[in-house]
Amino acid sequence: MIPFLLPDSDIERFIEEDAPYGDMTTTLLGIGDTQGQITFTTREETTLSGTEEAARILERCGARVSKSTPSGTAVGAGTIFLSAEGPAAALHTAWKVALNMLEYASGIATRTAGIVRNAQSANPAVSIATTRKSFPGTKKIAIKAIMAGGATPHRLGLSESILVFRQHTEFLGGIDSFLDTIPAMKAKAPEHKILVEADSPEEALKVAAAGADVVQVDKLSTESLTELVHAIRDIAPGIKISAAGGITPENAAAYAATGIDIIVLSSVYFGKPSDIAAAMQRM
Repeated sequence: MIPFLLPDSDIERFIEEDAPYGDMTTTLLGIGDTQGQITFTTREETTLSGTEEAARILERCGARVSKSTPSGTAVGAGTIFLSAEGPAAALHTAWKVALNMLEYASGIATRTAGIVRNAQSANPAVSIATTRKSFPGTKKIAIKAIMAGGATPHRLGLSESILVFRQHTEFLGGIDSFLDTIPAMKAKAPEHKILVEADSPEEALKVAAAGADVVQVDKLSTESLTELVHAIRDIAPGIKISAAGGITPENAAAYAATGIDIIVLSSVYFGKPSDIAAAMQRM
């Protein structure tokens, strides 16, 4: 399933960033009207993302898309997943803009899919959620990519969710003073969940006892987290438990096996882009 589509204004912006005054090289060579084809091929196992946007970039530049594999599709090395025909001017203008979109977005989607696969092999019920720490200006691309990889956004921003950190409770006189306000917060925003990050296992137990909907812990070892999950379940069986900090593809299964409900991470946003080949030929 395609997560969502970026708006036309973004497609226009991506093209304008790279070719604000056209393509000087193609113009000087006098090849702009020559008909050709461009194909995009994976060089490694890849979970695709951004194919819809890449296709629209090609179309906006004047090409005709003949093949487009949906975002979220896992493909092997050597797969042609996007192709288009048209004049060389259109193909060259769209070429790198589309390729950059595909490589960066698919890199995020592929890393996400790997962590989801590893974590759910140990705990099929665990959810993978990504933070709002994407690089500024790339949020829509990044969120689409993590959804294509099987994760969900932890928070899209400050406006739509409630997550209380120590930086908030500092202004209330500490965690204990804050915990007394949870019933009032629930009454003011009954349609929202109250998420609270605890700085220690002891705080996590206090948060659970106070009636928060989700308690989040950071940078605990899997051994400590397993013990804490059992202790929290004894106090508040219905609370959700999320863990963040230092979770990687290599240890995601171990963290999922602790019995937590949610793995929260940012690491999938940063890493090597997918290796995708773009080839052109004259028709």
